[in-house]
Amino acid sequence: MTSPSHKALVPFVSVDHMMRLINHIGLAPMMLGICDRIEADFHRWPLFDKTPRVASHSDVGVIELMPTSDGDVYGFKYVNGHPGNTKDGLQTVTAFGLLSDVANGYPVLFSEMTILTALRTAATSALAARVLAPKGATVMAMIGNGAQSEFQSIAMQAIVGITEVRLYDVDPAATAKCARNLQASGLKVVSCTSAEEAILGAHIITTCTADKQYATILTDNMVGAGVHLNAIGGDCPGKTELAPAILHRADIFVEYPEQTRIEGEIQQLDADHPVTEFWEVLTGTAKGRTDAKQITLFDSVGFAIEDFSALCYVRDAIKGTDFFTPLDMLADPDDPRDLFGMVARAK
Repeated sequence: MTSPSHKALVPFVSVDHMMRLINHIGLAPMMLGICDRIEADFHRWPLFDKTPRVASHSDVGVIELMPTSDGDVYGFKYVNGHPGNTKDGLQTVTAFGLLSDVANGYPVLFSEMTILTALRTAATSALAARVLAPKGATVMAMIGNGAQSEFQSIAMQAIVGITEVRLYDVDPAATAKCARNLQASGLKVVSCTSAEEAILGAHIITTCTADKQYATILTDNMVGAGVHLNAIGGDCPGKTELAPAILHRADIFVEYPEQTRIEGEIQQLDADHPVTEFWEVLTGTAKGRTDAKQITLFDSVGFAIEDFSALCYVRDAIKGTDFFTPLDMLADPDDPRDLFGMVARAK
């Protein structure tokens, strides 16, 4: 039997590897690094293949593929969203991803992305808030205290500079869990009993709820002038969080309009309602926040380029470490025309 050549082994970052990598680098520094990589790739936005994610919807959730390429490296993520999973003790979202060399099509990284997606989502939110939130923003309301809430809070602390997070969830146990997990963060953590209480004094309002329905987490009268809204819970058709009236008062920023108009808060608006692509703000070709009273809304549904950025960060971060396992997942016979012979000789 011919042993596989070294070039055919693909680095695999397992859940255990990912946790070790995060704790080795530090959660906040790693999210800062992913944020920097996302920002750099957004500056290269025109180079990437862009397409709305390929989604398979059911009455209980969605399974999606999110592909992109910059011409040199191809990447995709497999991800699901099943809000009812938590009642069975399962994650709402699970994911894995892969990078390949465009020149020969060989995979160069295979990685878990359940944890990594939480990091890249938080890093993207904080990048947008750093650009769009009012100057000197220090207080965030975190409405929806599930799996993403702690990552969002720490990313906003590390990247934006918030010092206080105000928590609310319809499930008090979720709020208690989030408050407990953030005890050592250095943030002032305030547990609230209503969304109205949570948004008091908040400069940034993040909504991240799980119900797959047209929900009204924020009503129009709850949103005052000058705040930045970070809406990340609405991420599929028929799932929103904001009252439509808020959208008509806000300047809306999105990742990729063709996807966000299907899945984001703006699915509630006419197809020609004006929005600004966030990458254009980063490159200076479009304006972001222009005055203190402006309401800015980052209608984020997640986009493949952000996953590409996170995977590239991990690919580079694991070099020279043992935070991966080399996988023999590619048939690579000595004679590329003799795949059958390799199988036959394996007896």
